[in-house]
Amino acid sequence: MIDLGLTKLAVIGAVALVVIGPEKLPKVARMAGTLYGRAQRYLAQVKTEVSREIEMEELRNLHKEVQAGASSFKSGVDTFKTDVEDTVSSHMGEVEAAWHGDDHGAAASTEPAPSYVSQDDIERKAREFRRKKLVRTSNVPAWFKNRQGTRQHVLSGAARVRKFRPGVKSNTSFF
Repeated sequence: MIDLGLTKLAVIGAVALVVIGPEKLPKVARMAGTLYGRAQRYLAQVKTEVSREIEMEELRNLHKEVQAGASSFKSGVDTFKTDVEDTVSSHMGEVEAAWHGDDHGAAASTEPAPSYVSQDDIERKAREFRRKKLVRTSNVPAWFKNRQGTRQHVLSGAARVRKFRPGVKSNTSFF
């Protein structure tokens, strides 16, 4: 860029004073200042527009990359879905064949058939579940809590700090 030192500015000012004259010099200086300000604003605006365009281009590229990744992920999920559906349908066919007692649909296996749970076992398990649930949710008497040493009154955090703070004297007196 142009290197303007103090001596060069003084020479330009002296030439402008001689050429333009002392009465028009302030008006010309004001106009030169406004034109210089406009030029700076215009350059700043151009720089911001260029930086916005660069950012938009980066965002477009990022959007394309994300779309490509999403489409590849979707295709992977679709293939996994079809594999799972095929596996489940084949196993369902085997289960249905075993349920109906068909040997032609089921794969030959040497494993024994699973033993089924009797109705008495289901009723017994239901009674035990209800009994255990009742024990968990039942009310515990106060005398039992006192014997076990469980808390009956809950203190807030501030009350606990005040109670256990060293150097705090209690409100009760000896007399």
